[in-house]
Amino acid sequence: MKTNIGISDEHTQAVAYQLNKLLANEFVLYTKTRNYHWNIGGMNFFELHKLFEGQYEQLQVILDDIAERIRAIGHYSEARLADILKLTDLLEPEYTTDSKTQLQNLLNDHETIIRILRNLITEFADTYKDLGSSDYVTGLLREHEKMAWMLRAFLK
Repeated sequence: MKTNIGISDEHTQAVAYQLNKLLANEFVLYTKTRNYHWNIGGMNFFELHKLFEGQYEQLQVILDDIAERIRAIGHYSEARLADILKLTDLLEPEYTTDSKTQLQNLLNDHETIIRILRNLITEFADTYKDLGSSDYVTGLLREHEKMAWMLRAFLK
């Protein structure tokens, strides 16, 4: 499907690839957050259960938005689990029910995504001339910074 949005096909292909990598990272983070929501225990159970629920709900919206952004620039979203595992930069550590470890794992993933987003902002704008996608990932950066701050606050 060809688009005529003022960005070359080569550039939309490159942006779509990076957005699919981002989609994979977000999916792994979403799954990990949901897993921790289901398996939290201990003194802070209620607070962390609610925190994780709020974050996985926010990540679910982000997933949908990224997939739709990829479609809007004329490409398909990579959504098979096999594709996600090939594209992601995130790892799933050993299973844990320790809340501090869970919080740190999620914080590390958010910070990884934040660093990726920082690079994508300028790459999309400067290299690929896609200001819409650059603006879009700038908004995602703010969302991840806030989610990371919330996790960091529990670790103090």
